[in-house]
Amino acid sequence: MNGPVRAAGLARGGYTGPVNPSVTSAFMTTRVLTGITPSGTPHLGNYVGAIRPAIAASRAQEIESFFFLADLHSLIKSQEPERTQRSTLEIAASWLACGLDPDKVWFYRQSDIPETTELMWFLTVVAGKGILNRAHAYKAAVDKNREEQLDDDAGVTAGLFMYPVLMAADILIFNADKVPVGRDQIQHIEMARDFAQRFNHIYGKEYFTLPEVVIDEQVATLAGLDGRKMSKSYHNTIPLFAPREELKKLVFSIVTDSRAPGEPKDTEGSALFQMYQAFATAEQTAAFAAAFAAGIGWGEAKQQLFERIDGELAPLRERYNALMAEPEKIEAILRRRGQQLREQFAIPLLKELRHAVGLRDLSAAGDKPRAAAAAKAALPLFKQYREKDGRFYFKLLDGEGALLVQSQGFDSPRDAGQLIAALKQAGHGDALQGGQYTLEADVDTVLAALRQLREAD
Repeated sequence: MNGPVRAAGLARGGYTGPVNPSVTSAFMTTRVLTGITPSGTPHLGNYVGAIRPAIAASRAQEIESFFFLADLHSLIKSQEPERTQRSTLEIAASWLACGLDPDKVWFYRQSDIPETTELMWFLTVVAGKGILNRAHAYKAAVDKNREEQLDDDAGVTAGLFMYPVLMAADILIFNADKVPVGRDQIQHIEMARDFAQRFNHIYGKEYFTLPEVVIDEQVATLAGLDGRKMSKSYHNTIPLFAPREELKKLVFSIVTDSRAPGEPKDTEGSALFQMYQAFATAEQTAAFAAAFAAGIGWGEAKQQLFERIDGELAPLRERYNALMAEPEKIEAILRRRGQQLREQFAIPLLKELRHAVGLRDLSAAGDKPRAAAAAKAALPLFKQYREKDGRFYFKLLDGEGALLVQSQGFDSPRDAGQLIAALKQAGHGDALQGGQYTLEADVDTVLAALRQLREAD
């Protein structure tokens, strides 16, 4: 469930109230939000690739971290109540055991913030269905149905279709600046930006921060028992908190080649060596590589790997078992932090949004309508954004969201902004000729839109 730096508590969804001093400081902070889907027991690959680096990053003073258990999202794939409950408990205990400090980060359960689903509806009524039609998960389901000669939407639930809107609400409810995700989730962050920008435009105020994607190119992917990427779908995982004897048995089952003791062994492509590297210092890794070159036996290599992993995980395993033995303590943590988030952020924000959309006290119905805001809602809009190629782009949309102008890429946002300023001054068709953008509508329609913007300014 990987923006600009802002002052904590300011310019976020319109709320300027106090921030929990135990979580953040008066210094400039960046809000980073991470969703954790409770699906099964975590394994070593989850620990190395996600849990350990995320917890380490959360300790930076300039970061205000939000970690939530995405239990509502999990219902899309599983409707097994006991499994959902158990998995949520295991995932929460795992993160806490690995060092996540619930008094220094926001650690909460998605379903404990009911304002999120209310915000989801506010976003739903401005979200374009065409955008949702292009969501990767939905398109994949449709493509699969077509391959099997079924109806496009056979077996597709509204939950799957609306997943990106709920994810957007998760992000925007706390106006996160940055969202670390895998590459397959980039599209969802772009959708969240689109929904937020559309809502801001319609209701005439910057209620939402536009979140930015964070892609860590250095994220470690751990090889599993068979040499492929460690994944539950491959059945090649090592459970994170497997008992010591089970951990040893699994480590000794890692697939290796047939080279005997004394024969030099390659570190390249070795799942065993890669796993050791993930738990060792640079010096320890170098020594292990030298042992490979010297022909260490596979049994000895596996024993060293086991001791290295168990040395790091043993104290975490002890904490995990203690937490699992007292689930009421985890429940109390999640409820406490969820309630604090509601009171400090979610409830004030939704109160403002309800007023913005017109869900107001009827006794004030005699007030003059906000004609200026309504007029602004119909204005064309320039949208600037950054693509995966690292370049900056813009597009001009009309009041209904239809594309009028699409730019090419620029090296800096300033270059894009200068061309936008020049376009706003265009008063005739010849002024629209240029090689850095294309017109997606006829010249007269584009000129009319630009004229609306000039008059509004």
